[in-house]
Amino acid sequence: MSQDNPNPEENQPDNEGFFALIVNQIRTLGMENPVLRIATPVILIALVVLVVLAMRSFTGSVQESNQADLQATAVAMAAPTLGVEEGALPIANMPEFVVPDLLVAGGIPRLANMETIIPSRARVDVLVYEVEQGDNVFAIAEKFNLEPETILWGNYVALNDDPRYLSPGDQLNILPVDGVYRQYNIGESLADIADSLNTTVEAILEWPGNDLDPYETDPENPQVADGSWLIVPGGSREIRDWGPPPITRDNPAVASYYGAGACGAITEGPNGNGFFVWPTTQTSLSGFDWNPPLHNGIDIGGGEGNAIYAADSGVVVYAGWSDFGFGFLIVIDHGGGLQTAYAHLSGVGVVCGQGVSQGTVIGGLGNTGNSTGPHLHFEVTQNGTKVNPWFYVSP
Repeated sequence: MSQDNPNPEENQPDNEGFFALIVNQIRTLGMENPVLRIATPVILIALVVLVVLAMRSFTGSVQESNQADLQATAVAMAAPTLGVEEGALPIANMPEFVVPDLLVAGGIPRLANMETIIPSRARVDVLVYEVEQGDNVFAIAEKFNLEPETILWGNYVALNDDPRYLSPGDQLNILPVDGVYRQYNIGESLADIADSLNTTVEAILEWPGNDLDPYETDPENPQVADGSWLIVPGGSREIRDWGPPPITRDNPAVASYYGAGACGAITEGPNGNGFFVWPTTQTSLSGFDWNPPLHNGIDIGGGEGNAIYAADSGVVVYAGWSDFGFGFLIVIDHGGGLQTAYAHLSGVGVVCGQGVSQGTVIGGLGNTGNSTGPHLHFEVTQNGTKVNPWFYVSP
Protein backbone atom coordinates (compact mmCIF):
# COMPACT_ATOMS: atom_id res chain seq x y z
CA MET A 1 0.00 0.00 0.00
CA SER A 2 1.35 3.24 -1.04
CA GLN A 3 1.93 6.09 1.42
CA ASP A 4 1.63 9.67 0.33
CA ASN A 5 4.75 11.81 0.89
CA PRO A 6 3.99 14.69 3.17
CA ASN A 7 4.38 18.18 1.74
CA PRO A 8 7.40 19.90 3.37
CA GLU A 9 5.78 23.29 3.21
CA GLU A 10 2.81 21.96 5.17
CA ASN A 11 5.12 20.69 7.99
CA GLN A 12 6.98 24.09 8.41
CA PRO A 13 5.56 26.39 11.07
CA ASP A 14 3.74 29.35 9.80
CA ASN A 15 6.14 32.06 11.07
CA GLU A 16 3.97 34.90 9.93
CA GLY A 17 0.91 33.37 11.62
CA PHE A 18 2.86 32.81 14.80
CA PHE A 19 3.96 36.42 15.13
CA ALA A 20 0.48 37.62 14.17
CA LEU A 21 -1.01 35.38 16.89
CA ILE A 22 1.32 36.87 19.51
CA VAL A 23 0.49 40.41 18.45
CA ASN A 24 -3.25 39.70 18.56
CA GLN A 25 -2.90 38.12 21.99
CA ILE A 26 -1.06 41.21 23.28
CA ARG A 27 -3.75 43.46 21.89
CA THR A 28 -6.48 41.23 23.43
CA LEU A 29 -4.86 41.55 26.86
CA GLY A 30 -4.52 45.34 26.44
CA MET A 31 -0.73 45.24 26.83
CA GLU A 32 0.17 46.83 23.50
CA ASN A 33 1.47 50.13 24.88
CA PRO A 34 3.56 48.70 27.76
CA VAL A 35 5.19 46.20 25.42
CA LEU A 36 6.11 48.91 22.92
CA ARG A 37 7.63 51.06 25.67
CA ILE A 38 9.83 48.21 26.81
CA ALA A 39 10.73 46.74 23.39
CA THR A 40 11.74 49.96 21.66
CA PRO A 41 14.82 50.81 23.81
CA VAL A 42 15.84 47.15 23.91
CA ILE A 43 15.84 46.99 20.12
CA LEU A 44 17.84 50.27 19.86
CA ILE A 45 20.45 49.02 22.32
CA ALA A 46 20.79 45.80 20.39
CA LEU A 47 21.30 47.69 17.15
CA VAL A 48 24.03 49.89 18.72
CA VAL A 49 25.85 46.83 20.05
CA LEU A 50 25.72 45.19 16.63
CA VAL A 51 27.15 48.35 14.93
CA VAL A 52 30.02 48.64 17.46
CA LEU A 53 30.96 45.00 17.04
CA ALA A 54 30.89 45.33 13.25
CA MET A 55 33.15 48.47 13.27
CA ARG A 56 35.66 46.85 15.64
CA SER A 57 35.90 43.83 13.40
CA PHE A 58 36.39 46.03 10.30
CA THR A 59 39.10 48.22 11.94
CA GLY A 60 41.07 45.20 13.07
CA SER A 61 41.03 43.78 9.55
CA VAL A 62 42.31 47.08 8.09
CA GLN A 63 45.14 47.35 10.65
CA GLU A 64 46.23 43.79 9.98
CA SER A 65 46.18 44.48 6.24
CA ASN A 66 48.24 47.72 6.62
CA GLN A 67 50.79 46.01 8.85
CA ALA A 68 51.15 43.23 6.32
CA ASP A 69 51.63 45.76 3.50
CA LEU A 70 54.32 47.66 5.45
CA GLN A 71 56.22 44.47 6.23
CA ALA A 72 56.01 43.40 2.60
CA THR A 73 57.32 46.81 1.48
CA ALA A 74 60.18 46.63 3.97
CA VAL A 75 61.21 43.22 2.70
CA ALA A 76 61.04 44.42 -0.91
CA MET A 77 63.21 47.46 -0.13
CA ALA A 78 65.70 45.57 1.99
CA ALA A 79 66.42 42.76 -0.42
CA PRO A 80 66.19 43.08 -4.22
CA THR A 81 64.35 40.23 -5.88
CA LEU A 82 67.34 38.53 -7.41
CA GLY A 83 67.51 34.85 -8.03
CA VAL A 84 70.02 32.99 -5.87
CA GLU A 85 71.87 30.34 -7.73
CA GLU A 86 72.96 27.20 -6.02
CA GLY A 87 76.19 27.77 -4.12
CA ALA A 88 75.79 31.55 -4.03
CA LEU A 89 76.14 33.44 -0.78
CA PRO A 90 72.82 33.90 1.06
CA ILE A 91 71.31 37.35 1.38
CA ALA A 92 71.83 38.76 4.87
CA ASN A 93 68.79 39.13 7.10
CA MET A 94 67.77 42.78 7.30
CA PRO A 95 66.57 44.41 10.54
CA GLU A 96 62.88 44.69 11.13
CA PHE A 97 61.29 47.62 9.37
CA VAL A 98 60.14 50.36 11.71
CA VAL A 99 57.45 52.77 10.59
CA PRO A 100 59.05 56.26 10.68
CA ASP A 101 57.67 59.03 12.82
CA LEU A 102 55.69 61.16 10.40
CA LEU A 103 56.68 64.38 12.18
CA VAL A 104 60.37 63.58 11.89
CA ALA A 105 60.02 62.27 8.33
CA GLY A 106 58.46 65.56 7.33
CA GLY A 107 61.85 67.32 7.67
CA ILE A 108 63.07 70.23 9.74
CA PRO A 109 60.83 73.27 9.31
CA ARG A 110 62.55 76.49 8.14
CA LEU A 111 62.44 79.30 10.65
CA ALA A 112 61.18 82.64 9.38
CA ASN A 113 63.85 85.32 8.98
CA MET A 114 62.36 88.52 10.34
CA GLU A 115 65.24 90.76 9.18
CA THR A 116 64.36 93.31 6.50
CA ILE A 117 67.17 94.69 4.31
CA ILE A 118 66.48 98.19 3.03
CA PRO A 119 68.76 99.18 0.11
CA SER A 120 70.64 102.43 0.49
CA ARG A 121 69.51 105.32 -1.66
CA ALA A 122 71.68 106.40 -4.55
CA ARG A 123 73.70 109.55 -3.94
CA VAL A 124 72.52 112.62 -5.88
CA ASP A 125 74.74 115.37 -4.42
CA VAL A 126 78.43 116.22 -4.67
CA LEU A 127 80.64 115.13 -1.78
CA VAL A 128 84.09 116.42 -0.84
CA TYR A 129 87.03 114.01 -0.65
CA GLU A 130 90.42 114.80 0.88
CA VAL A 131 93.31 113.42 -1.13
CA GLU A 132 95.49 110.97 0.80
CA GLN A 133 99.13 110.03 0.40
CA GLY A 134 99.48 107.64 -2.55
CA ASP A 135 96.23 108.70 -4.23
CA ASN A 136 96.02 109.44 -7.92
CA VAL A 137 93.18 110.39 -10.25
CA PHE A 138 92.69 106.82 -11.47
CA ALA A 139 92.57 105.29 -7.97
CA ILE A 140 90.12 107.92 -6.72
CA ALA A 141 87.87 107.38 -9.74
CA GLU A 142 87.84 103.63 -9.12
CA LYS A 143 87.06 104.14 -5.43
CA PHE A 144 83.87 106.04 -6.31
CA ASN A 145 82.98 103.99 -9.41
CA LEU A 146 83.54 106.92 -11.77
CA GLU A 147 85.53 107.52 -14.93
CA PRO A 148 88.88 109.29 -14.35
CA GLU A 149 87.77 112.11 -16.63
CA THR A 150 84.90 112.87 -14.24
CA ILE A 151 87.42 113.61 -11.48
CA LEU A 152 89.05 116.22 -13.72
CA TRP A 153 85.72 117.58 -14.99
CA GLY A 154 84.55 118.05 -11.42
CA ASN A 155 87.72 119.83 -10.28
CA TYR A 156 88.95 122.11 -13.04
CA VAL A 157 89.77 124.89 -10.57
CA ALA A 158 91.94 122.58 -8.44
CA LEU A 159 93.53 120.38 -11.12
CA ASN A 160 93.30 122.46 -14.29
CA ASP A 161 92.85 119.26 -16.32
CA ASP A 162 96.25 117.99 -15.17
CA PRO A 163 96.34 114.84 -12.98
CA ARG A 164 99.87 115.72 -11.87
CA TYR A 165 98.58 118.68 -9.87
CA LEU A 166 97.02 116.28 -7.37
CA SER A 167 98.64 116.35 -3.93
CA PRO A 168 97.78 115.07 -0.42
CA GLY A 169 95.36 117.32 1.44
CA ASP A 170 93.61 118.60 -1.68
CA GLN A 171 89.82 118.83 -1.42
CA LEU A 172 88.14 117.27 -4.46
CA ASN A 173 84.53 117.40 -5.60
CA ILE A 174 83.23 113.86 -6.18
CA LEU A 175 80.21 113.81 -8.47
CA PRO A 176 77.47 111.21 -7.87
CA VAL A 177 77.45 110.28 -11.55
CA ASP A 178 79.79 110.51 -14.52
CA GLY A 179 79.62 113.95 -16.06
CA VAL A 180 80.74 117.55 -15.56
CA TYR A 181 80.48 119.95 -12.62
CA ARG A 182 79.66 123.28 -14.26
CA GLN A 183 79.46 126.74 -12.72
CA TYR A 184 76.47 128.74 -13.96
CA ASN A 185 76.99 132.23 -15.36
CA ILE A 186 74.12 134.70 -15.31
CA GLY A 187 72.29 134.94 -18.63
CA GLU A 188 73.13 131.40 -19.78
CA SER A 189 70.40 129.07 -20.97
CA LEU A 190 70.39 125.40 -20.07
CA ALA A 191 70.42 124.63 -23.79
CA ASP A 192 73.75 126.49 -24.12
CA ILE A 193 75.25 124.46 -21.28
CA ALA A 194 73.88 121.16 -22.59
CA ASP A 195 75.16 121.78 -26.12
CA SER A 196 78.64 122.75 -24.91
CA LEU A 197 78.89 119.59 -22.80
CA ASN A 198 77.38 117.12 -25.30
CA THR A 199 74.26 116.27 -23.33
CA THR A 200 70.57 117.24 -23.14
CA VAL A 201 68.59 119.88 -21.27
CA GLU A 202 66.47 117.12 -19.75
CA ALA A 203 69.54 115.50 -18.18
CA ILE A 204 70.26 118.73 -16.29
CA LEU A 205 66.65 119.49 -15.37
CA GLU A 206 65.79 116.02 -14.14
CA TRP A 207 68.84 115.45 -11.94
CA PRO A 208 67.55 115.68 -8.32
CA GLY A 209 70.76 117.21 -7.00
CA ASN A 210 70.26 120.34 -9.11
CA ASP A 211 66.99 121.25 -7.31
CA LEU A 212 65.32 122.26 -10.57
CA ASP A 213 61.64 121.61 -11.25
CA PRO A 214 61.51 120.04 -14.73
CA TYR A 215 57.90 121.22 -15.14
CA GLU A 216 58.30 124.80 -13.89
CA THR A 217 61.86 125.71 -14.95
CA ASP A 218 62.25 127.64 -18.20
CA PRO A 219 65.35 126.24 -19.97
CA GLU A 220 65.95 129.61 -21.65
CA ASN A 221 65.75 131.50 -18.35
CA PRO A 222 66.25 128.94 -15.57
CA GLN A 223 66.47 131.51 -12.74
CA VAL A 224 69.63 129.90 -11.38
CA ALA A 225 71.74 132.06 -9.09
CA ASP A 226 74.92 133.39 -10.68
CA GLY A 227 77.92 131.30 -9.64
CA SER A 228 75.85 128.26 -8.66
CA TRP A 229 77.19 124.83 -9.57
CA LEU A 230 75.21 122.38 -11.68
CA ILE A 231 75.74 118.64 -12.07
CA VAL A 232 75.62 117.77 -15.77
CA PRO A 233 75.01 113.98 -15.95
CA GLY A 234 76.57 112.36 -19.00
CA GLY A 235 78.30 115.61 -19.96
CA SER A 236 81.78 115.65 -21.46
CA ARG A 237 84.36 118.03 -22.88
CA GLU A 238 87.87 117.92 -24.22
CA ILE A 239 90.63 117.67 -21.64
CA ARG A 240 93.49 120.05 -22.21
CA ASP A 241 96.80 118.39 -23.03
CA TRP A 242 99.55 120.13 -21.06
CA GLY A 243 102.27 118.14 -22.80
CA PRO A 244 104.48 119.64 -25.47
CA PRO A 245 102.82 120.40 -28.80
CA PRO A 246 104.01 118.67 -31.99
CA ILE A 247 107.39 120.27 -32.67
CA THR A 248 109.10 119.64 -36.01
CA ARG A 249 112.47 120.78 -37.26
CA ASP A 250 110.63 122.78 -39.92
CA ASN A 251 108.84 124.95 -37.35
CA PRO A 252 110.35 124.60 -33.83
CA ALA A 253 109.19 128.10 -32.91
CA VAL A 254 105.65 126.72 -32.47
CA ALA A 255 106.75 125.86 -28.92
CA SER A 256 107.91 129.36 -28.07
CA TYR A 257 104.99 129.79 -25.61
CA TYR A 258 105.89 126.54 -23.89
CA GLY A 259 109.01 127.68 -22.08
CA ALA A 260 112.66 128.63 -22.24
CA GLY A 261 113.62 125.41 -24.02
CA ALA A 262 112.06 126.47 -27.34
CA CYS A 263 114.42 126.42 -30.34
CA GLY A 264 114.90 128.70 -33.31
CA ALA A 265 115.28 127.73 -36.96
CA ILE A 266 116.79 124.31 -37.68
CA THR A 267 118.02 123.54 -41.17
CA GLU A 268 119.44 120.04 -41.09
CA GLY A 269 120.00 116.92 -39.01
CA PRO A 270 119.79 113.11 -39.09
CA ASN A 271 116.60 111.08 -39.42
CA GLY A 272 115.74 107.95 -37.50
CA ASN A 273 114.86 104.50 -38.81
CA GLY A 274 111.52 104.22 -36.97
CA PHE A 275 112.71 101.44 -34.65
CA PHE A 276 113.08 102.73 -31.08
CA VAL A 277 115.22 101.58 -28.17
CA TRP A 278 114.16 101.69 -24.52
CA PRO A 279 114.91 105.25 -23.33
CA THR A 280 116.41 104.62 -19.87
CA THR A 281 118.21 102.07 -17.72
CA GLN A 282 115.29 100.64 -15.72
CA THR A 283 112.24 98.93 -17.15
CA SER A 284 109.47 99.18 -14.55
CA LEU A 285 106.64 101.68 -14.69
CA SER A 286 106.31 104.21 -11.89
CA GLY A 287 103.09 106.16 -11.86
CA PHE A 288 100.83 106.29 -14.89
CA ASP A 289 100.61 104.10 -17.95
CA TRP A 290 99.24 105.19 -21.32
CA ASN A 291 95.68 106.35 -20.62
CA PRO A 292 94.52 109.14 -22.93
CA PRO A 293 93.32 111.80 -22.70
CA LEU A 294 94.39 112.00 -19.07
CA HIS A 295 97.89 110.66 -19.61
CA ASN A 296 99.40 110.69 -23.08
CA GLY A 297 102.59 108.82 -22.29
CA ILE A 298 104.17 106.28 -19.96
CA ASP A 299 106.03 106.91 -16.69
CA ILE A 300 109.19 104.83 -16.31
CA GLY A 301 110.69 104.51 -12.83
CA GLY A 302 114.31 104.73 -11.80
CA GLY A 303 116.83 106.46 -9.64
CA GLU A 304 117.40 110.17 -9.96
CA GLY A 305 120.26 110.81 -12.38
CA ASN A 306 119.86 107.54 -14.34
CA ALA A 307 120.84 107.93 -18.00
CA ILE A 308 118.17 108.92 -20.53
CA TYR A 309 118.78 107.74 -24.11
CA ALA A 310 117.56 109.04 -27.46
CA ALA A 311 115.04 106.40 -28.59
CA ASP A 312 116.03 106.97 -32.24
CA SER A 313 118.29 109.23 -34.26
CA GLY A 314 117.07 112.76 -34.93
CA VAL A 315 117.38 116.47 -34.19
CA VAL A 316 116.74 118.21 -30.84
CA VAL A 317 113.85 120.69 -31.31
CA TYR A 318 113.26 121.56 -27.62
CA ALA A 319 115.79 121.49 -24.78
CA GLY A 320 115.20 123.26 -21.48
CA TRP A 321 112.57 124.23 -18.93
CA SER A 322 108.84 123.76 -19.54
CA ASP A 323 106.40 126.24 -18.02
CA PHE A 324 103.55 123.69 -18.17
CA GLY A 325 104.56 121.25 -15.45
CA PHE A 326 107.04 119.02 -17.30
CA GLY A 327 110.16 120.45 -15.68
CA PHE A 328 113.30 119.97 -17.76
CA LEU A 329 112.15 118.69 -21.15
CA ILE A 330 113.78 117.42 -24.35
CA VAL A 331 111.92 116.86 -27.65
CA ILE A 332 113.58 115.10 -30.60
CA ASP A 333 112.27 115.15 -34.17
CA HIS A 334 113.10 111.84 -35.91
CA GLY A 335 111.74 112.72 -39.34
CA GLY A 336 108.87 110.97 -41.06
CA GLY A 337 106.35 112.67 -38.75
CA LEU A 338 107.73 111.14 -35.52
CA GLN A 339 108.80 113.00 -32.39
CA THR A 340 109.67 111.80 -28.87
CA ALA A 341 109.50 113.79 -25.62
CA TYR A 342 111.43 113.19 -22.37
CA ALA A 343 110.07 115.05 -19.31
CA HIS A 344 110.85 115.71 -15.60
CA LEU A 345 114.60 115.38 -16.27
CA SER A 346 117.18 116.23 -13.65
CA GLY A 347 119.07 118.16 -16.31
CA VAL A 348 119.49 118.62 -20.07
CA GLY A 349 122.60 117.25 -21.81
CA VAL A 350 121.90 118.49 -25.38
CA VAL A 351 121.15 121.80 -27.09
CA CYS A 352 118.69 123.03 -29.69
CA GLY A 353 119.43 121.89 -33.23
CA GLN A 354 121.85 119.19 -32.12
CA GLY A 355 121.80 115.96 -34.10
CA VAL A 356 121.78 112.82 -31.97
CA SER A 357 122.19 109.15 -32.76
CA GLN A 358 120.01 106.38 -31.40
CA GLY A 359 121.10 105.50 -27.84
CA THR A 360 122.91 108.80 -27.18
CA VAL A 361 122.70 109.95 -23.54
CA ILE A 362 120.69 113.19 -23.65
CA GLY A 363 120.01 113.86 -19.94
CA GLY A 364 119.30 112.37 -16.53
CA LEU A 365 116.13 110.95 -14.97
CA GLY A 366 114.70 113.42 -12.50
CA ASN A 367 111.83 114.79 -10.44
CA THR A 368 111.33 118.30 -11.79
CA GLY A 369 108.08 120.10 -12.60
CA ASN A 370 104.77 118.64 -11.42
CA SER A 371 106.23 115.29 -10.44
CA THR A 372 105.42 112.95 -7.56
CA GLY A 373 108.79 111.19 -7.55
CA PRO A 374 111.79 110.41 -9.79
CA HIS A 375 110.62 109.05 -13.14
CA LEU A 376 110.79 109.61 -16.89
CA HIS A 377 107.60 110.75 -18.62
CA PHE A 378 107.99 109.47 -22.21
CA GLU A 379 105.72 110.48 -25.11
CA VAL A 380 105.56 109.65 -28.82
CA THR A 381 103.88 111.91 -31.40
CA GLN A 382 103.05 110.70 -34.91
CA ASN A 383 101.89 113.20 -37.54
CA GLY A 384 100.79 115.65 -34.86
CA THR A 385 98.88 113.12 -32.69
CA LYS A 386 99.98 111.57 -29.39
CA VAL A 387 100.17 107.79 -29.82
CA ASN A 388 100.74 104.85 -27.51
CA PRO A 389 104.50 104.53 -26.81
CA TRP A 390 104.11 100.76 -26.42
CA PHE A 391 103.66 100.59 -30.20
CA TYR A 392 107.32 101.65 -30.53
CA VAL A 393 109.24 100.57 -27.42
CA SER A 394 109.48 97.54 -25.18
CA PRO A 395 111.77 96.91 -22.17
